[in-house]
Amino acid sequence: MNARDLGYIAMTVTLISASAWIVVPIGEIPVTLQTAVLFLAAGLLGLKRAVFATLAYVLLGLIGVPVFAGFTGGVSKIVSPTGGYILGFLAIAFAVGGASSLLKSQTGKRRVLYLALAMSVGLLLCYALGTVWFVLVSGNGGVGFWTALTLCVLPYLPFDIVKICLAAFLTVKLSKFVKIA
Repeated sequence: MNARDLGYIAMTVTLISASAWIVVPIGEIPVTLQTAVLFLAAGLLGLKRAVFATLAYVLLGLIGVPVFAGFTGGVSKIVSPTGGYILGFLAIAFAVGGASSLLKSQTGKRRVLYLALAMSVGLLLCYALGTVWFVLVSGNGGVGFWTALTLCVLPYLPFDIVKICLAAFLTVKLSKFVKIA
C-alpha cells in the first residue's frame, strides 16, 4: 500500500460515513446512500482497497464512532437485529471490488453490465447475511425468514436497483480518474 491507496481508503471511509447520516426512515432499516457509495467505491478501488475501506468503516463504528445510520455506532449496533446488514457491507466490497479488479480491461456497456451484476451479487450476499442475522438475533422464534424479508429486504429493492444502475454507470465513467488496484 502506498500513500495514494491510503488516501483513497480514508476518503472512502469518510464518504461511507457521511452517506450513512442521510436517512430516510421507511422501516426497520433506514434508506441511506451507503450501499450506493460502497458499490461505487468498490468498483473504482478494486478488491484490496475496497475491503480495507469497508473494514475500517465497520471497525470505526464498532468502537463507537457514530458512523452508522442515524449517527449511531458501537457494539450494540452490530449485535442488534440489523447489524448483519452492516457486516454484509464486506460482502459487497469483496464481490464488487473483486469483479472490478478482474474486469479492469473491460470498457463501455459490457463493463457497466458486469459491474451491475457484481453489485447485484454483493447486495444479494449482504441481504442474505443480514436477513439470517436478523432472524437469529431477533430471538425466541419471534421473527421468521419471510417476515424478515418483508421488513428488511423487499421495501428496499427498488431503491437498491436504482443505486446499482447509477453506481455501475458512474464507476465506468469515473474509472479513467482512478487506477483500479
